[in-house]
Amino acid sequence: MALHQARDKTKFIFAPSGTPVHSGPFTAPGQAAQFLKAERAGGLRRSDLDQKSPITQFQKWYQQACSQAAGVSHPETCTLSTAQLPSGRVSSRVVYMKELDPKGFVIYSNFGTSGKARDLFGTADGTSTGNPWASMVFWWEPLERQVRVEGRAERLPAEESQAYYDTRVRGSRIGAWASRQSSVLKPQEGLDGDDGRSQLNNWVKETEEKFEGVEKIPVPEFWGGLRIVPERIEFWQGRENRLHDRFVYDRIQGPDGEEKWTLERLSP
Repeated sequence: MALHQARDKTKFIFAPSGTPVHSGPFTAPGQAAQFLKAERAGGLRRSDLDQKSPITQFQKWYQQACSQAAGVSHPETCTLSTAQLPSGRVSSRVVYMKELDPKGFVIYSNFGTSGKARDLFGTADGTSTGNPWASMVFWWEPLERQVRVEGRAERLPAEESQAYYDTRVRGSRIGAWASRQSSVLKPQEGLDGDDGRSQLNNWVKETEEKFEGVEKIPVPEFWGGLRIVPERIEFWQGRENRLHDRFVYDRIQGPDGEEKWTLERLSP
Protein backbone atom coordinates (compact mmCIF):
# COMPACT_ATOMS: atom_id res chain seq x y z
CA MET A 1 0.00 0.00 0.00
CA ALA A 2 1.29 3.46 -0.84
CA LEU A 3 2.53 5.48 2.11
CA HIS A 4 0.38 8.47 1.11
CA GLN A 5 -2.97 6.91 0.29
CA ALA A 6 -5.36 9.52 -1.06
CA ARG A 7 -8.53 9.60 1.04
CA ASP A 8 -10.16 12.31 -1.04
CA LYS A 9 -11.41 10.40 -4.10
CA THR A 10 -11.71 13.66 -6.05
CA LYS A 11 -7.91 13.69 -6.39
CA PHE A 12 -6.80 12.00 -9.60
CA ILE A 13 -3.11 12.10 -8.60
CA PHE A 14 -1.76 12.33 -5.08
CA ALA A 15 1.89 12.21 -3.92
CA PRO A 16 3.18 10.25 -6.94
CA SER A 17 6.17 8.06 -6.15
CA GLY A 18 7.62 8.04 -9.65
CA THR A 19 8.60 4.90 -11.50
CA PRO A 20 10.67 1.92 -10.36
CA VAL A 21 13.49 3.26 -12.53
CA HIS A 22 13.80 6.32 -10.31
CA SER A 23 13.29 4.50 -7.05
CA GLY A 24 16.23 3.45 -4.93
CA PRO A 25 17.18 1.63 -1.75
CA PHE A 26 16.21 4.67 0.32
CA THR A 27 12.77 5.05 -1.24
CA ALA A 28 9.75 3.51 0.45
CA PRO A 29 6.55 2.74 -1.47
CA GLY A 30 4.65 5.95 -2.12
CA GLN A 31 7.67 8.15 -1.46
CA ALA A 32 9.38 10.32 -4.06
CA ALA A 33 12.87 9.24 -5.05
CA GLN A 34 15.83 10.78 -3.25
CA PHE A 35 18.58 12.83 -4.89
CA LEU A 36 21.74 10.91 -4.06
CA LYS A 37 24.35 11.60 -6.74
CA ALA A 38 25.47 14.89 -5.24
CA GLU A 39 25.25 13.36 -1.76
CA ARG A 40 27.80 10.74 -2.69
CA ALA A 41 30.01 13.36 -4.34
CA GLY A 42 29.89 15.70 -1.36
CA GLY A 43 27.34 18.13 -2.78
CA LEU A 44 27.88 21.53 -4.34
CA ARG A 45 30.14 24.03 -2.61
CA ARG A 46 30.90 27.69 -3.26
CA SER A 47 34.46 26.74 -4.20
CA ASP A 48 33.06 24.54 -7.01
CA LEU A 49 31.60 27.57 -8.78
CA ASP A 50 33.15 30.29 -10.91
CA GLN A 51 33.56 33.23 -8.57
CA LYS A 52 33.11 35.95 -11.19
CA SER A 53 30.67 34.93 -13.92
CA PRO A 54 27.50 32.80 -13.95
CA ILE A 55 27.78 32.67 -17.75
CA THR A 56 31.13 30.91 -17.39
CA GLN A 57 29.66 28.61 -14.76
CA PHE A 58 26.67 27.78 -16.96
CA GLN A 59 28.97 26.95 -19.84
CA LYS A 60 30.84 24.52 -17.57
CA TRP A 61 27.66 22.77 -16.43
CA TYR A 62 26.26 22.73 -19.97
CA GLN A 63 29.37 21.05 -21.34
CA GLN A 64 29.07 18.40 -18.63
CA ALA A 65 25.40 17.88 -19.53
CA CYS A 66 26.39 17.46 -23.20
CA SER A 67 28.82 14.64 -22.46
CA GLN A 68 27.67 11.16 -23.45
CA ALA A 69 28.30 9.91 -19.92
CA ALA A 70 25.81 12.42 -18.48
CA GLY A 71 22.85 10.76 -20.21
CA VAL A 72 21.00 14.06 -20.74
CA SER A 73 18.83 14.20 -23.85
CA HIS A 74 18.82 17.63 -25.49
CA PRO A 75 20.51 19.66 -22.71
CA GLU A 76 19.63 22.82 -24.66
CA THR A 77 15.95 22.28 -23.84
CA CYS A 78 14.50 24.77 -21.36
CA THR A 79 11.21 26.27 -20.24
CA LEU A 80 10.70 29.94 -21.14
CA SER A 81 8.16 31.90 -19.10
CA THR A 82 6.74 35.34 -19.87
CA ALA A 83 4.01 37.46 -18.28
CA GLN A 84 1.35 39.52 -20.03
CA LEU A 85 0.47 43.05 -18.92
CA PRO A 86 -1.68 44.43 -17.41
CA SER A 87 -3.16 41.12 -16.20
CA GLY A 88 0.12 39.55 -15.08
CA ARG A 89 -1.00 36.27 -16.63
CA VAL A 90 1.99 33.96 -17.04
CA SER A 91 2.70 31.68 -20.02
CA SER A 92 5.34 28.96 -20.24
CA ARG A 93 6.59 26.87 -23.14
CA VAL A 94 9.49 24.51 -23.87
CA VAL A 95 12.06 25.96 -26.26
CA TYR A 96 15.63 25.28 -27.43
CA MET A 97 18.46 27.55 -26.39
CA LYS A 98 20.43 28.04 -29.60
CA GLU A 99 23.24 30.35 -28.52
CA LEU A 100 25.10 31.47 -25.41
CA ASP A 101 27.24 34.59 -25.59
CA PRO A 102 28.77 36.93 -22.99
CA LYS A 103 25.51 38.89 -22.89
CA GLY A 104 23.10 36.00 -22.34
CA PHE A 105 20.91 33.16 -23.63
CA VAL A 106 19.47 33.19 -27.16
CA ILE A 107 16.39 31.47 -28.60
CA TYR A 108 14.74 31.90 -32.01
CA SER A 109 11.04 32.24 -32.68
CA ASN A 110 8.18 34.13 -34.32
CA PHE A 111 7.82 37.57 -32.76
CA GLY A 112 4.95 38.77 -34.89
CA THR A 113 1.93 36.76 -33.76
CA SER A 114 3.17 34.51 -30.97
CA GLY A 115 2.25 34.68 -27.30
CA LYS A 116 5.89 35.50 -26.54
CA ALA A 117 5.65 38.59 -28.77
CA ARG A 118 2.43 39.70 -27.08
CA ASP A 119 3.91 39.32 -23.60
CA LEU A 120 7.35 40.77 -24.26
CA PHE A 121 6.56 43.56 -26.72
CA GLY A 122 2.84 44.24 -26.30
CA THR A 123 0.08 44.19 -28.90
CA ALA A 124 0.18 46.22 -32.12
CA ASP A 125 -3.07 47.99 -31.26
CA GLY A 126 -1.68 49.12 -27.91
CA THR A 127 -4.24 47.25 -25.78
CA SER A 128 -1.34 45.54 -23.99
CA THR A 129 2.06 46.96 -23.16
CA GLY A 130 5.20 44.87 -23.27
CA ASN A 131 6.81 43.26 -20.26
CA PRO A 132 10.47 42.55 -21.12
CA TRP A 133 11.07 40.36 -18.06
CA ALA A 134 11.35 36.63 -18.73
CA SER A 135 12.70 33.50 -17.07
CA MET A 136 14.26 30.25 -18.28
CA VAL A 137 14.63 26.92 -16.48
CA PHE A 138 16.99 24.11 -17.51
CA TRP A 139 16.41 20.69 -15.90
CA TRP A 140 19.06 17.99 -16.33
CA GLU A 141 17.55 15.07 -14.43
CA PRO A 142 20.37 12.50 -14.78
CA LEU A 143 22.74 15.04 -13.19
CA GLU A 144 20.12 16.12 -10.61
CA ARG A 145 20.76 19.72 -11.65
CA GLN A 146 18.60 22.73 -12.42
CA VAL A 147 19.53 26.21 -13.63
CA ARG A 148 17.12 29.14 -13.33
CA VAL A 149 17.66 32.35 -15.32
CA GLU A 150 15.82 35.65 -14.80
CA GLY A 151 16.40 38.70 -16.96
CA ARG A 152 15.26 41.11 -19.64
CA ALA A 153 14.60 40.14 -23.24
CA GLU A 154 15.98 41.93 -26.28
CA ARG A 155 15.74 41.24 -30.02
CA LEU A 156 18.86 40.31 -31.97
CA PRO A 157 19.84 42.34 -35.06
CA ALA A 158 18.55 40.93 -38.35
CA GLU A 159 22.06 40.01 -39.53
CA GLU A 160 22.61 37.79 -36.48
CA SER A 161 19.23 36.15 -36.98
CA GLN A 162 20.04 35.57 -40.66
CA ALA A 163 23.29 33.80 -39.72
CA TYR A 164 21.39 31.27 -37.61
CA TYR A 165 18.44 31.08 -40.04
CA ASP A 166 20.83 29.96 -42.79
CA THR A 167 21.80 26.88 -40.72
CA ARG A 168 18.22 25.57 -40.68
CA VAL A 169 17.00 23.00 -43.18
CA ARG A 170 15.00 24.48 -46.05
CA GLY A 171 11.72 23.11 -44.73
CA SER A 172 12.19 24.88 -41.41
CA ARG A 173 13.05 28.14 -43.17
CA ILE A 174 9.87 27.81 -45.24
CA GLY A 175 7.94 27.00 -42.07
CA ALA A 176 9.14 30.16 -40.36
CA TRP A 177 7.63 32.21 -43.20
CA ALA A 178 4.45 30.15 -43.49
CA SER A 179 3.30 29.84 -39.88
CA ARG A 180 1.32 32.62 -38.24
CA GLN A 181 2.35 31.22 -34.87
CA SER A 182 -0.51 30.88 -32.34
CA SER A 183 -3.12 32.11 -34.84
CA VAL A 184 -6.36 30.11 -34.95
CA LEU A 185 -6.54 27.75 -37.93
CA LYS A 186 -10.01 27.57 -39.48
CA PRO A 187 -11.38 24.35 -41.03
CA GLN A 188 -11.90 24.59 -44.78
CA GLU A 189 -15.54 24.46 -45.78
CA GLY A 190 -16.45 21.47 -47.87
CA LEU A 191 -13.32 19.55 -46.93
CA ASP A 192 -14.54 16.55 -44.95
CA GLY A 193 -12.61 15.87 -41.75
CA ASP A 194 -10.47 18.99 -41.94
CA ASP A 195 -9.73 20.50 -38.54
CA GLY A 196 -7.77 23.51 -39.80
CA ARG A 197 -4.58 21.76 -40.89
CA SER A 198 -5.34 22.42 -44.55
CA GLN A 199 -5.07 26.17 -43.96
CA LEU A 200 -1.53 25.73 -42.65
CA ASN A 201 -0.68 23.41 -45.55
CA ASN A 202 -1.92 26.05 -48.00
CA TRP A 203 0.29 28.71 -46.37
CA VAL A 204 3.27 26.38 -46.70
CA LYS A 205 2.47 25.73 -50.37
CA GLU A 206 2.19 29.46 -51.07
CA THR A 207 5.55 30.08 -49.38
CA GLU A 208 7.23 27.27 -51.31
CA GLU A 209 5.99 28.80 -54.56
CA LYS A 210 7.17 32.25 -53.46
CA PHE A 211 10.73 31.04 -52.86
CA GLU A 212 10.93 28.44 -55.62
CA GLY A 213 14.47 28.43 -56.98
CA VAL A 214 15.71 30.77 -54.24
CA GLU A 215 18.62 29.22 -52.36
CA LYS A 216 19.27 31.95 -49.76
CA ILE A 217 15.87 32.68 -48.27
CA PRO A 218 15.85 35.95 -46.30
CA VAL A 219 14.94 35.78 -42.62
CA PRO A 220 11.36 37.01 -42.07
CA GLU A 221 11.15 40.45 -40.44
CA PHE A 222 8.82 38.99 -37.79
CA TRP A 223 11.11 36.06 -36.97
CA GLY A 224 14.50 36.00 -35.30
CA GLY A 225 16.61 35.79 -32.20
CA LEU A 226 15.70 36.77 -28.68
CA ARG A 227 18.37 37.19 -26.03
CA ILE A 228 17.57 36.90 -22.33
CA VAL A 229 20.10 39.18 -20.62
CA PRO A 230 20.32 37.73 -17.11
CA GLU A 231 20.00 39.68 -13.88
CA ARG A 232 19.93 36.55 -11.72
CA ILE A 233 21.07 32.97 -12.32
CA GLU A 234 20.58 30.17 -9.79
CA PHE A 235 22.45 26.86 -9.83
CA TRP A 236 20.61 24.04 -8.06
CA GLN A 237 22.05 20.66 -7.15
CA GLY A 238 19.75 17.99 -5.76
CA ARG A 239 20.52 16.56 -2.32
CA GLU A 240 18.92 13.93 -0.08
CA ASN A 241 15.84 14.82 1.99
CA ARG A 242 15.20 17.87 -0.22
CA LEU A 243 18.09 19.73 1.47
CA HIS A 244 19.34 20.85 -1.92
CA ASP A 245 22.36 23.03 -2.64
CA ARG A 246 21.38 26.38 -4.15
CA PHE A 247 23.70 29.17 -5.21
CA VAL A 248 22.51 32.39 -6.81
CA TYR A 249 24.37 35.04 -8.77
CA ASP A 250 22.85 38.54 -8.78
CA ARG A 251 24.01 41.33 -11.07
CA ILE A 252 24.80 44.56 -9.19
CA GLN A 253 26.43 47.86 -9.97
CA GLY A 254 29.57 48.57 -7.97
CA PRO A 255 30.61 51.94 -6.47
CA ASP A 256 32.74 52.58 -9.55
CA GLY A 257 29.72 52.09 -11.81
CA GLU A 258 31.03 48.78 -13.14
CA GLU A 259 28.63 45.83 -13.17
CA LYS A 260 29.61 42.69 -11.31
CA TRP A 261 28.03 39.57 -9.83
CA THR A 262 27.42 38.61 -6.22
CA LEU A 263 27.31 34.92 -5.23
CA GLU A 264 25.29 33.64 -2.28
CA ARG A 265 24.09 30.28 -0.96
CA LEU A 266 20.31 30.01 -0.52
CA SER A 267 18.38 27.84 1.88
CA PRO A 268 16.58 24.99 0.15
